[in-house]
Amino acid sequence: MADRSAPSCHLRLEWVYGYRGHQCRNNLYYTAAKEIVYFVAGVGVVYSPREHRQKFYLGHQDDIISLALHPERVLVATGQVGKEPYICVWDSYTVQTVSVLKDVHTHGIACLAFDLDGQRLVSVGLDSKNTVCVWDWRKGKLLSMAPGHTDRIFDISWDLYQPNKLVSCGVKHIKFWSLCGNSLTPKRGVFGKTGDLQTILCLACARDEVTYSGALNGDIYVWKGINLVRTIQGAHAAGIFSMNACEEGFATGGRDGCVRLWDLNFKPITVIDLRETDQGYKGLSVRSVCWRGDHILVGTQDSEIFEIVVHERNKPFLIMQGHCEGELWALAVHPTKPLAMTGSDDRSVRIWSLIDHALIARCNMEEPIRCAAVSTDGIHLALGMKDGSFTVLRVRDMTEVVHIKDRKEAIHELKYSPDGNFLAVGSNDSSVDIYGVVQRYKKVGECIGSLSFITHMDWSSDSKYIQTNDGNGKRLFYRMPSGKEVTNKEELKGVQWASWTCVSGVEVNGIWPKYSDINDINSVDANFIGQVMVTADDYGIVKLFRYPCLRKGAKFKKYLGHSAHVTNVRWSHDHQWVVSIGGADHSVFQWKFVPDRKLKDSLHIAPQESLVDSNSDESDSDQSDVPELDSEIEQETQITYRRQVYKEDLPQLKEQCKEKRKSAASKRRERAPGNSIRLHFVHGYRGYDCRSNLFYTQTGEIVYHVAAVGVVYNRQQNTQRFYLGHDDDILCLAIHPLKDYVATGQVGRDSSIHIWDTETIKPLSVLKGYHQYGVCAVDFSADGKRLASVGIDDNHTIVLWDWKKGEKLSAVRGSKDKIFVVKINPYMPEKLITVGIKHLKFWRRAGGGLIGRKGCIGAMGRADTMMCAVYGWTEEMAFSGTSTGDVCIWRDVFLIKTVKAHDGPVFSMHALEKGFVTGGKDGVVALWDDTFERCLKTYAIKRAALAPGSKGLLLEDNPSIRAISLGHGHILVGTKNGEILEVDKSGPITLLVQGHMEGEVWGLATHPHLPICATVSDDKTLRIWDLSPSHCMLAVRKLKKGGRCCCFSPDGKALAVGLNDGSFLIVNADTLEDLVSFQHRKDVISEIRFSPGAGKYLAVASCDNFVDIYNVMSSKRVGICKGASSYITHLDWDIRGKLLQVNTGAKEQLFFEAPRGKKQTIPTLEVEKIGWASWTSVLGSCCEGIWPIIGEVTDVTASCLTSDSKVLATGDDFGFVKLFRYPAKGKFGKFKRYVAHSTHVTNVRWTYDDSLLVTVGGADTSLMLWTYEMEGHRDSRQCDSEESDLDSEEDGGYDSDVTRENEINYTIKALSTNIRPMFGIKPHLQQKEPTLDESSLFQTTS
Repeated sequence: MADRSAPSCHLRLEWVYGYRGHQCRNNLYYTAAKEIVYFVAGVGVVYSPREHRQKFYLGHQDDIISLALHPERVLVATGQVGKEPYICVWDSYTVQTVSVLKDVHTHGIACLAFDLDGQRLVSVGLDSKNTVCVWDWRKGKLLSMAPGHTDRIFDISWDLYQPNKLVSCGVKHIKFWSLCGNSLTPKRGVFGKTGDLQTILCLACARDEVTYSGALNGDIYVWKGINLVRTIQGAHAAGIFSMNACEEGFATGGRDGCVRLWDLNFKPITVIDLRETDQGYKGLSVRSVCWRGDHILVGTQDSEIFEIVVHERNKPFLIMQGHCEGELWALAVHPTKPLAMTGSDDRSVRIWSLIDHALIARCNMEEPIRCAAVSTDGIHLALGMKDGSFTVLRVRDMTEVVHIKDRKEAIHELKYSPDGNFLAVGSNDSSVDIYGVVQRYKKVGECIGSLSFITHMDWSSDSKYIQTNDGNGKRLFYRMPSGKEVTNKEELKGVQWASWTCVSGVEVNGIWPKYSDINDINSVDANFIGQVMVTADDYGIVKLFRYPCLRKGAKFKKYLGHSAHVTNVRWSHDHQWVVSIGGADHSVFQWKFVPDRKLKDSLHIAPQESLVDSNSDESDSDQSDVPELDSEIEQETQITYRRQVYKEDLPQLKEQCKEKRKSAASKRRERAPGNSIRLHFVHGYRGYDCRSNLFYTQTGEIVYHVAAVGVVYNRQQNTQRFYLGHDDDILCLAIHPLKDYVATGQVGRDSSIHIWDTETIKPLSVLKGYHQYGVCAVDFSADGKRLASVGIDDNHTIVLWDWKKGEKLSAVRGSKDKIFVVKINPYMPEKLITVGIKHLKFWRRAGGGLIGRKGCIGAMGRADTMMCAVYGWTEEMAFSGTSTGDVCIWRDVFLIKTVKAHDGPVFSMHALEKGFVTGGKDGVVALWDDTFERCLKTYAIKRAALAPGSKGLLLEDNPSIRAISLGHGHILVGTKNGEILEVDKSGPITLLVQGHMEGEVWGLATHPHLPICATVSDDKTLRIWDLSPSHCMLAVRKLKKGGRCCCFSPDGKALAVGLNDGSFLIVNADTLEDLVSFQHRKDVISEIRFSPGAGKYLAVASCDNFVDIYNVMSSKRVGICKGASSYITHLDWDIRGKLLQVNTGAKEQLFFEAPRGKKQTIPTLEVEKIGWASWTSVLGSCCEGIWPIIGEVTDVTASCLTSDSKVLATGDDFGFVKLFRYPAKGKFGKFKRYVAHSTHVTNVRWTYDDSLLVTVGGADTSLMLWTYEMEGHRDSRQCDSEESDLDSEEDGGYDSDVTRENEINYTIKALSTNIRPMFGIKPHLQQKEPTLDESSLFQTTS
């Protein structure tokens, strides 16, 4: 049974024994419902004394150390410790989160206080500056922050009688703060002669600028303004930890164990000495008091909570007890009764009733206790001590039976044998001693085989064997009672174990995460009957696994609550409960076990909300053995968007090359060329790993993205306009509800989101600073004011923005696995939904955080990978498309129905006024009614349906559909193959845009006398493109292998193509049919070139370091060029067709005689004199200047010279296209540079008449056309080139393009004014009439 899925049963927290009294103060209050709120470990507890019931708030993931009650006494704020601690404001009635305040404090949050009307919250951090922050907590917004003090601050309070005033106190100081605007200014309290300067522990504000404070020596200091005016000496005998103001006056509690009540003028009313009462003891210390009416709550240092009724003040009622400070390790359960025994470093052993939820016995020992065991008959309780001794008590009256000390080091584990005859005691001395119970615990054997301390032990059911685990993770077996080690495994074949608490062994392999330290898991306990087991680990997590659990990395359900390490966990004798204990938080948690069958009844209970997966029931994913992902999705999840070097790194890299810069600046360098290029047209659309990234704009143009370019395409004129604000791959695009702005997110180390106007192509806002590596999904809210985005960092962080202000509103970690889509609820902009790999979550905003709930599948189905989602016709309806072709219909968070929509994944979905449209991998577009009951119409994307006006050819029938959008009487469809199609409602399909599919594009050739070019790519296609204004693909041919190079013959009739398997073809340039094909090499053909003139020879270069020369007429290989030490990168013929110039990967520039292939050595000066038929080389003195300063990091991959030999265009690994003057002699020449490709530009070519530069981008699959503009040619367009790397002030000013760019004013008009020009009638007030271009469009299409 190697089932790796999580068990279907679960645990529910039922009771927590304990109260955090140590190192905390003022953390215990009555709520409006007369319940008591406090915290222990990482759990907020609301206790109802009337019903003796606890409710739990589980939104934290580490120790809570501070608590404040809202003035209306329903909401509670709690603060935690941790690296990135946060504050939760939650409702004590529903125990749900209302707001999360995060991203400001570090280390922890020491104190909290609400102001008088409860609108603002002040918090103090544990960082070195003890930062004080004031929050608008409902919005999750920081209003003000200031350094608090150099030393610890213990208490802070708002002055309830003067607005905007606060008081804080702590180690040797008190400060009076005023908040003005967003600045907090402190004034130090003046002690003067009235009292000693000392530590102030607590304070309370009264009218007329009077403040009362409790000092470390037991005095009360009274302040007026910032001056100490009097002291009340000896109010307590020692430090005053807590002061609480109420209508009747003030209550104080101190280290002397007394609670004192004072009237409103601080005259004493009464004193209650808890040490003298029945439950009291010497050394009792009060940490928290709360006075309401005739009841007083008192919390003590030793984890007790007392309730005192004022008129019976000598009879305090003890309502909660727990272990005191010190690690808690010992836990045992009674074999026949619902009792748990615990023992701790506080030297007490306690017996808890799991039914009454109460402490029923306690006994103090001489030594700290580290482990416990109860004999099989339930009569004896054995306790192992830290000093190496152990004691046996009678459970009945806690009297001692025997005390034995045979060891020097701590006893960490002991267990009675199932037959009750023996007690095995394991110590940190690496040995296990066996004692006879009946012989008054005489030692009868010892097991010595371990080399490390003993951690766990189990007896066999027949009491004949024990197994042990030690600190090295070794599992050993011994014969009982002699203690002889069993080495022959055969002997153990049939052994049944009475219990299973060991952490190593085949049966529990699965509890170990794939990479973990052997001491991470502290305790295990198996429930053989229920076939489940629980584990406790160092991260504060209790997990539930199936038992046995054989395969590593099994799935589980996890439960948070303990803050630090959970030291021990046990099932109760009847498996009704699980008891777990925390080490540092010394609390005892009791969990109710809910078996599978009960789950059916509990479905109506809403699923527990989770904050940062806080109490997410599942491990990262529930099912391990879900069906494999669809191949296409699988491929996509493996794409990594990490770059070795990001464009953002350029400035630092240049910094590192300082020396080179200096030398470069001193030399006289060639000017940048006067001519320039401008992006004119881009073939391509990014469909292979993006979705829903294609829309109609207000004016009926089409907006989409490819590489680093946002494209606005006008289909009437077949022209494009470009947004060039990004500098790396754009991965997502969303359109504003008014269809005039779009948001695009890109790849980058600190990646940015740009919001830009599709009409003016100007940026309106750029959002940075929160997403690492890239942004994979964006969405606007229905009112257009907010934007949600998802990053591709490991946690797939989700951020909600107010984009106009550039302000982050809320953020949360989304999921470990990839998230594909985020959608904001159109009716409630506070809510959103994300879908991804085995992930669908509904989020609601809570202040600065978002709180997620998993979609509740119930018995309907299993957790599937979701590819797309939309909201429906009411705020609680949502629809998601799965990777198996279903559409899931959700109400609130519950799955109510699934509908089969497509074969294979549903990639895209769009909501209409009445109904929906979906698109899938099956290449079908389906229209649905508004309930997904009926499919109204389907359109299959097929070649046969293509209309005559199409710009290009459909590569295959039924391409996978990745984006769908509606408007202007048409359906717009984007495919995985990089095509954009427009489907008329009546059926005909027009192809508008296309590019290469996934895979790198390297091969590029321009025709010798026509405006066409050829490309070949790793997507296994060879394509011919028309470069004249019709801009379309003329022909395509599928190849058996991908290709990396191509070349037209000099007459333009033949086209040679080099393939990745070492073969090459020559095809007819018009029909693309084979003329000849050869294979002499095993490795990729990297470059192929016809000789000039008649094209008699063909040079074929391969990655196995050779260039083969073929005679085209006789189809024979006539020469081989040998001598390159690395793969060949570039080839050029001289004009006579007698000489070849070759570049290699080792940066060698070599020359070979053609056609025999003999190597030649040619001096530099001669090379420059030779007339070359083409220049695509990147090496040599003529192009020394094209290598950038950071040439080690980036490669110049391609170059091409204009036919007048004036301008050299280059493409490099950074995605830059640059123009240099030729020859580019001298290092670091100046240039003009253009960004549009994202990663490396793999090839650049001028057309035959130099009117266009054609470039291809490797991984971005795009083919870009740039118009070449002579120096005089200027229009007033915004310039899109950039200056050289070196800021050229030293040598006489900028390039003219750049000067103009400097003058362009990019300021965004003050955002208070409306960004969008307003004229005409608002859309919802208009009578519906088609706009001019819509109506003309209808005529043309019909």
